[in-house]
Amino acid sequence: MSQVEERLAALGITLPQPNPPVANYVPFVRAGNLVHISGQVSLDAGGGVRGIVGEDVDLEAAKGAARICGINLLAQMRAACDGDLDRVVRVVKLGGFVQSGPEFFDIPQVINGASDLMVAAFGDAGKHARSAVGVYRLPLNFAVEVDAVVEVR
Repeated sequence: MSQVEERLAALGITLPQPNPPVANYVPFVRAGNLVHISGQVSLDAGGGVRGIVGEDVDLEAAKGAARICGINLLAQMRAACDGDLDRVVRVVKLGGFVQSGPEFFDIPQVINGASDLMVAAFGDAGKHARSAVGVYRLPLNFAVEVDAVVEVR
């Protein structure tokens, strides 16, 4: 078990099998030492978090949805690193998308659910650049989607 997975286990997190693509794309692409991970939605074993944040989904549930996206990103990272998350040098950037209602503006706080998880998993190497964007709709009505760029060895 990698050191990163030991940290995750201490947080009560077991990584799932990576979610397969739902359309014509691949889950990740490696370009040199950078891995670009396709957007991961707020899907978990319980079906995930769906709906419009600020209407159907409150802030705390939305932060939890972003955390689920982060867990799914970690599962894809592990696959990209042939099962060894200790090969991740740095989380370079997260791109967060929140399916937001017209009066919901706490989008950065939602994406903190994923950002906080990256720092918990990787320490200082988990600190990253980020965008957090409210959008009209996300695929399959998921509340949150997050993509990532990570540096690996």
